[in-house]
Amino acid sequence: MSKNLVIVESPAKVKTIKKFLGSNYQVMASQGHVRDLPKSQMGIDVENDFEPKYITIRGKGELLASLRKEVKKADRIFLATDPDREGEAISWHLMKALKIDTPDCRKKVDRITFNEITKSAVKNSLKNPRELNMDLVDAQQARRVLDRIVGYGISPLLWAKVKRGLSAGRVQSVALRIICDREEEIDAFIPEEYWTIDASLNVKGEKKPLNSKFYGDTDGKKEIRTGKEAKEIKKYCEKNSFRIQDVKKGERVKKAPLPFTTSTMQQEAASVLNFSTQKTMRVAQQLYEGVDIRGQGTVGLISYLRTDSTRISDEAMDAAVSYISENYGREYLAEGADKKKDKKNDQKIQDAHEAIRPTDITRTPSSVKDSLSREQFKLYQLIWRRFTASCMAFARYDTVNVRLISGDRYIFTSSASKLKFDGFLSVYDDGSRDEKNDNVLNGDLSEKSVLTLGSIAEKQHFTQPPAHYTEASLVRTLEELGIGRPSTYAPTITTIIARRYVTKEQKNLYVTEIGRAVNSILKDAFPGIVDVNFTANFETLLDGVEEGKVQWKTIIENFYPDLREAVEKAEKEIEKIKIQDEESDEICSNCGRRMVVKYGPHGKFLACPGFPDCRNTMPYYEKTGVSCPKCGKELVMKTTRKGRRYYGCIGYPDCDFMSWNRPSKEVCPKCGGMMVEKGSHLLCINEECKTVVDRKKEEA
Repeated sequence: MSKNLVIVESPAKVKTIKKFLGSNYQVMASQGHVRDLPKSQMGIDVENDFEPKYITIRGKGELLASLRKEVKKADRIFLATDPDREGEAISWHLMKALKIDTPDCRKKVDRITFNEITKSAVKNSLKNPRELNMDLVDAQQARRVLDRIVGYGISPLLWAKVKRGLSAGRVQSVALRIICDREEEIDAFIPEEYWTIDASLNVKGEKKPLNSKFYGDTDGKKEIRTGKEAKEIKKYCEKNSFRIQDVKKGERVKKAPLPFTTSTMQQEAASVLNFSTQKTMRVAQQLYEGVDIRGQGTVGLISYLRTDSTRISDEAMDAAVSYISENYGREYLAEGADKKKDKKNDQKIQDAHEAIRPTDITRTPSSVKDSLSREQFKLYQLIWRRFTASCMAFARYDTVNVRLISGDRYIFTSSASKLKFDGFLSVYDDGSRDEKNDNVLNGDLSEKSVLTLGSIAEKQHFTQPPAHYTEASLVRTLEELGIGRPSTYAPTITTIIARRYVTKEQKNLYVTEIGRAVNSILKDAFPGIVDVNFTANFETLLDGVEEGKVQWKTIIENFYPDLREAVEKAEKEIEKIKIQDEESDEICSNCGRRMVVKYGPHGKFLACPGFPDCRNTMPYYEKTGVSCPKCGKELVMKTTRKGRRYYGCIGYPDCDFMSWNRPSKEVCPKCGGMMVEKGSHLLCINEECKTVVDRKKEEA
């Protein structure tokens, strides 16, 4: 009979851990949370010190019954849920649900944690059990309760104002605002013209030319804003000879990357593997919980995947030093590799975790490839290479920087570099090997070198707007702003896409019409909720709860009155607005009624008010009052299949004109072409014109 009971979260871990512990241990899974707040109501007694009302999650009754049977049989119970706040809270809920939180039962209950599912890590945790950390539990409760209060307080307003089924989570609302703010920046961006000049110079005695770029004049760096200016500079350079003013030779190093945290893993997987954040976390969870490896059984391949630490354990570092020395040579070891410390920022590192790394560096990607799915192999290879590279020496380059002058006026520069020692690049190619460099190192270049002009060309450019957010760049921004934690990034992005607040096209995230409406309401009625600083400060307060410095209910008590006041104010304003279906000019072709505007999953559409007798629907097109520059028909606002807004010709598919920016009724004062709105300006769409007019002055 098993005398010891180990309870983990995931069924996938059961097989792996049971193999390590033998017959004296019974290993069972809670399958995540067993208790939570009810879905049918807020579940928080605001009149009774904000006490949460937890209930057993539907469908978990049979599981809890079987766990209770094993609890009665066991001499000792080990709660082995994940090593973070959420895992600590699950252990606490298990104690409550299994009724083992009494003083007598507590004597046989221990909490154990491990950052990797390996035999040594699991057995070591059994030798070092501890009591439940209620500070961690309270930090999780504070997050859960505040998120519930925000969601249940604001969501009904969105149902009344926009459509049912919408939600307003604390972190997702801020993420939506960040994306909306970027979209506004892009919409308002006015491209500015600039020019570059490149000169190809023949060096006497050399076969390959020296390629250089215009830098400025003898007074310093200079921007070329017009074609006229560029042509004047080009003309001057064609008439005057070039000579070398200065040659600087040196060496530069490229630092090895840090091992992965959750956010950097998500970013790199998105960039290199084209994985979504959700997919990255799903595959990483599989690698962490254990995979059947031929000849080895079920093995946990990576350490815990939800972390913002870059710390490496002494054992892992010793193993890396040994592996790199044997397979690459000691010269490839990072300086002081055996003394590497954790790099910390101003924010708290979650639970003193390690970085994400392979549990055994000698288990190379190629050695386990046949046992992994394609996705598992790709991600494991990325993690293995990143960790190994982080323990290796910097890459070193020889560099040459040349400063040239044309006549006695214009300065050009040229640079070249050559990889001298590949270091970590032998394992982890970050793309620097592919950097374009038209020049080759020439050790004979000096002020005495004789140069002749081979060719010189000017080129027109326009400044580019800020890039649309991708999942990777949004995760990076959330982390930099201190919003959310490693476990929240993927669910946050998944939620705003599932709610159709944003849509994903290629890798870019675009705000939908519904997303704009939700963000507008939240900004107007609840500016504090969508304030970046509030959300970041709340994370700091949660860290204070975790450290035992702040009482979790104090946070809720301080926050709730302001939220209640804002909700009551918004409810009154909404009550004053009689929300009716907006009538359109379109007549129902079936019954002759005037069609009305409705909201659907993809935004607005036209429906017959005679429903259910008449079920006729039509696409909704908001008219702009501007004629199509191609065919003369009216331009209307449309949405893509994924909900992104654009302006197109009502004559489609006969006419394919479209614009992402709203057309203006004003015409270009220079060429008479169509102009579009760009923030507070109007921009001519004619590529050869691109006239910019102040929109406010035009309206005045």
